[in-house]
Amino acid sequence: MIITTTPTIEGRQITEYHGVVFGEVIAGINFVKDFFAGIRNIVGGRSVSYEEELTKARNAAIKEMEDRAARLGANAVVGVDVDYEVLGGDNGMLMVSASGTAVTIR
Repeated sequence: MIITTTPTIEGRQITEYHGVVFGEVIAGINFVKDFFAGIRNIVGGRSVSYEEELTKARNAAIKEMEDRAARLGANAVVGVDVDYEVLGGDNGMLMVSASGTAVTIR
């Protein structure tokens, strides 16, 4: 399946639109990662543990969106957008959502 942020796929023709598809993931970060991220925030630098969790959540949201598109008979998703939100304040959960238009291309 081709997944792209662009509205078209070069060299391919969209023959059918199946509608908008979504993938959502809500992930929590455990207190140990929170602790070490807090230290990293004080001394500076990147939080590898948070970056890894963000990557996992993003990939899972895109995979869920892809699976939903496939169930509709699509072989591509165009116009993909990925959004991030923190739910529940400082100690909340991370929500990652991916959306796009499921299409059949030729």
